[in-house]
Amino acid sequence: MVNLIGDMARAVGLPRLKRAAGVVTRRLPIPQPLLMVGPGASLRLAQALADFGHRKVFVATDAVIVRLGLLQPVLHTLDAAGAAYVVFDTITPDAPIPVIESGIARYEAEACDALLAFGGGSVMDAAKVIGLAASNRKHPRELVGYFKGLRAPPPIYAVPTTAGTGSEVTVAAVISDPETHQKLVVADTRLVPRMAALDPALMTGLPAPITAATGMDALTHAVEAYIGEWGTPYTDRMALAAVAMVYRHLPRACAEPGDLVAREQMALASTYAGLAFTRANVGNVHAIAHQLGGRYGTPHGLANAIVLPAVLHWCSEAAQAKLATLAVRAGVGDAGADEAALARRFVTSVEDMNRAIGIPARLAALRADDIPALAAAACAEADANYPVPMVMSTTACESLLLGLLPDKPQRAPRRKAVAAAPVKTRKVTRAATPAPARKTAGRRA
Repeated sequence: MVNLIGDMARAVGLPRLKRAAGVVTRRLPIPQPLLMVGPGASLRLAQALADFGHRKVFVATDAVIVRLGLLQPVLHTLDAAGAAYVVFDTITPDAPIPVIESGIARYEAEACDALLAFGGGSVMDAAKVIGLAASNRKHPRELVGYFKGLRAPPPIYAVPTTAGTGSEVTVAAVISDPETHQKLVVADTRLVPRMAALDPALMTGLPAPITAATGMDALTHAVEAYIGEWGTPYTDRMALAAVAMVYRHLPRACAEPGDLVAREQMALASTYAGLAFTRANVGNVHAIAHQLGGRYGTPHGLANAIVLPAVLHWCSEAAQAKLATLAVRAGVGDAGADEAALARRFVTSVEDMNRAIGIPARLAALRADDIPALAAAACAEADANYPVPMVMSTTACESLLLGLLPDKPQRAPRRKAVAAAPVKTRKVTRAATPAPARKTAGRRA
């Protein structure tokens, strides 16, 4: 991924650059949106948006949300207040560049001056890039990286309808390039929405698999922000709170989708995790998940959920003290217990959580032939961007991905031959199953 950090890394060296970048991120002013929380928060935000007197609001969403009627109460509120708006409802998962281009054209044609993102992470990220591109008259590809726009985007407001991405409070937007099958990151502190509504009533209809995957996305954000090298006392507080909340409320949200308390707590956990990682950044899990999403279209939260336990197993020694703290905060271990045992217990608990909420242990789409390229791209992304607790070699990454290959299909049982009509069988030669991959230690960051 070509960006500011990657370019500088080649010039001055990764370890030195990452230390310097960590100092900068700890001091970089990052705005925080005004948050409205609770049932009906989305309507209160809509009323406030109407009161701000924007010329015309660009409402970014997707077709599913429109079909389910989730957006309609917000539009009614805007209508009642006499606010002008246009609905752009063609955003699709991973915010592909052609969709972004269509959004920019519509935004400019309608002479809008504000954006309301109503949807999941892809909707919020698309709205961010549409606004930044429109303000700077740049193609989305020209904005990939850090602070590539001279002018700030128009005011952005967000109503997340899932609890996972944290995009309502982050400086980043992730889009996809269908031509190269890559995930691309646009980052700018001015992308943080001015105001966001966490409305649990919008999330009660989410299917359990989406609730599970997005919830594990939030957990991954919190864990990687905490075990990385750029944490601050503030990001640590946010990350630890988010982990505790996910462990308490995600199983309940999956089992009882109408539980407003669990939904609201998960929405807050997602936001807290977003506040943590937008400053402390993420790590190897995201680097690998981005490649899986770009190559196979795997939903980001699901990819994170599948990869997280494997990466934590791999770096458990380097991150042992922090993993032990996470075990205590997650409620799966007692303070004062053996640190190594606590770290192992936390990693095991992530696997247990995945199993309990229906996350598969392996990725069905993953193909062995793709693994070398996936590993090389993931390591390049992590090396250039993320303050990981331990640097992963491509060999280690390949071994990890081998462990995520789908199980071989089982041979169908043979039927007994019938005397009147004997059945001839032929020998079937199957490819040998690769031996379990060994974890390869990388060098410390």
